[in-house]
Amino acid sequence: MKPGTKNSYNSLSEIKINNQNYKYYSLKKAEENGLEGISKLPKSIKVLLENLLRYEDDLSVTKNQIEAIKNWLKDKKSKTEIAYRPARVLLQDYTGIPAVADLAAMREAVKEKDKDPSTINPLSAVDLVIDHSVQVDQSAKSDSFEKNVDIEFQRNG
Repeated sequence: MKPGTKNSYNSLSEIKINNQNYKYYSLKKAEENGLEGISKLPKSIKVLLENLLRYEDDLSVTKNQIEAIKNWLKDKKSKTEIAYRPARVLLQDYTGIPAVADLAAMREAVKEKDKDPSTINPLSAVDLVIDHSVQVDQSAKSDSFEKNVDIEFQRNG
């Protein structure tokens, strides 16, 4: 998803890492430019605020929604609905593999209709984490890990 077209709090910033420039929305700059006190917000609320700053467009994300996050400090609650658009989704294998299978099935269905299957893609970047733990069958020996890995490969090929 592309960032919004507004920058009401002049928080759009740039950082250079290894000769590459990256843009980000600075909460420090936003605080200096009208969002007083936001450094006191809990980290989870700061994530929501940064997301709103990134996607502010006066349509799906408005200045009033951003102000509602700032005002949360006073009341510790809000009735303002906000749009949250994650920039990246992290899926473990348990949920990610079915999602990948669904995408493959949708691409195949589109291809069967003589359409371009590359049009079927997630709207947000996705990282799929395959997590496989080694079961402990042997312990307290210098070669326990290697033996456990060997047993794991025998079990799961």
